[in-house]
Amino acid sequence: MADEIELGFHGAAQTVTGSCMEVKHGNSRILIDCGLFQGSRGLERLNYGPFRFQPGRIDAVILTHAHIDHSGLLPRLAAQGFSGPIWCTEPTRDLLHYMLADSARLQEGDAARRNRRADRADEPPIDPLYTVADADIALGLTRSVDLDQWFDPAPGLRARFWNAGHILGAASVELAAGDLSVLFSGDLGPDVKSLERPAEAPAGVDHIICESTYGDRERQDVDSEQRLALLGAEVRAALERGGNLIIPAFAVERTQELLLDIATLFDRGVLAARPVFIDSPLASRATSVFAKHAPPDTDNGAVFRNSAFHYVESTSESMSLNQMSGAVILAGSGMCEGGRVRHHLVHNLPRRDSTVLFVGYQAQGSLGRTIVDGARRVRISGRDLAVRATIRRIESYSAHADRGDLIRWVEARRPIRGSLFFSHGEAAALGSLKGAFEASTHTIVPAIGERYRLRAGEPAARLCTGIDEVQQVISGDWQNDYADFAVNLKRDLQRISDEAARRDAIRRMRRIIDDMAAHRADHGARRRASRSDRPRHARR
Repeated sequence: MADEIELGFHGAAQTVTGSCMEVKHGNSRILIDCGLFQGSRGLERLNYGPFRFQPGRIDAVILTHAHIDHSGLLPRLAAQGFSGPIWCTEPTRDLLHYMLADSARLQEGDAARRNRRADRADEPPIDPLYTVADADIALGLTRSVDLDQWFDPAPGLRARFWNAGHILGAASVELAAGDLSVLFSGDLGPDVKSLERPAEAPAGVDHIICESTYGDRERQDVDSEQRLALLGAEVRAALERGGNLIIPAFAVERTQELLLDIATLFDRGVLAARPVFIDSPLASRATSVFAKHAPPDTDNGAVFRNSAFHYVESTSESMSLNQMSGAVILAGSGMCEGGRVRHHLVHNLPRRDSTVLFVGYQAQGSLGRTIVDGARRVRISGRDLAVRATIRRIESYSAHADRGDLIRWVEARRPIRGSLFFSHGEAAALGSLKGAFEASTHTIVPAIGERYRLRAGEPAARLCTGIDEVQQVISGDWQNDYADFAVNLKRDLQRISDEAARRDAIRRMRRIIDDMAAHRADHGARRRASRSDRPRHARR
């Protein structure tokens, strides 16, 4: 028992967001991350479901980094009875003070906005997932520890952080239980970054749980100068179109890297200096954390105070930007699922002279992914919008390692004495990485709800299967299909030239929906009747 743990996956398994893993060792229980599901409405609903463990029984949380898909359920965890320490690096702790409070305000604001929407008039009110008060409680539980310093999160378990090269403060977690060693990669950064050192981690562990976000993609191999040139070309082309340049940017790391490069382009005269609006209060506060920890290339943070940069605080100032043309606007959120970027998209997506430049990962089901994938119309806050703006993408600003980076990171960890798990990825990425290693290593692609027994020097043994309902949500979301169907329905009906035929098409669609609803109701009634007819001992 001393060299055995049970590992359960509660998120970011066969999907990218919602990172949360549970480790059991004897009577000890800890979590590695406790993150928010982000993307489609179906995925977001998973945040409202009950935890699949008792929060009050968890001894500690070890947090790999501050991104909300890894930390965003900590306030809810605390509100439901967790009172142990949340271990993280000092920069992560500093970022959390802004990020959890901001997430809580967004939860409260999003619930209020949805409750005001006319199309929800007949539906019950939505409660926020958690409140600012809950976030304050979680922040009070944080404890910082330096890289490469062993600490004891729970009896029988030891842990230490390794630099992951992802964002400020991001770390991989080495966990030991007697002779058993397990390495959780957290999110790994690419080989080329402006603000972070390359990832480090020990070799010769028993089991590895490795992220797979870009596991099926090899990004263009560019150095910092080539990346500067790419950004300069995109900004110049966007401004020549005459409209605004909207850059949906994650508040932490992505915004700061962009600001560093934009300032460099201005200073070198590659681009004529012009106002750049950072329309994200969270990004402004996160930038102050970067300045505090002063990466070498930022001249003690002075680069973030460039005279061309304007940090937008008030909502009224943010709205006033929509009256402009030729503005450069960085706004959150990076996947367009919330924040101020959404009202900028409402005003700029229909404009042929505007440009939307994506610089980060767009999860399946997110609005950003829908736009990047070429949607001609989208639905934002109940409004149907034509996409006429120029849509562009630069992948070299990603904070995630690509396929080659991930393979090199894993190879440097050999020998792997037990199993190699691939998590935090979509199907194509997971399959690609599994295919790269399964001939030489025992590889596993876990599902949410699965649990495994880990022992030193042995392949992992699965103890239970995943949760079917969750897998169905991950594989697709009817609301995304509905949005696509709804925004294009009128145009599709207009392609039918005959008025009577259009009305007949509508009648047929209604009949299909009624028939499907009746069939599902009848099927559910038969299943309930079948269960009630079974002998009592068979239902236990």
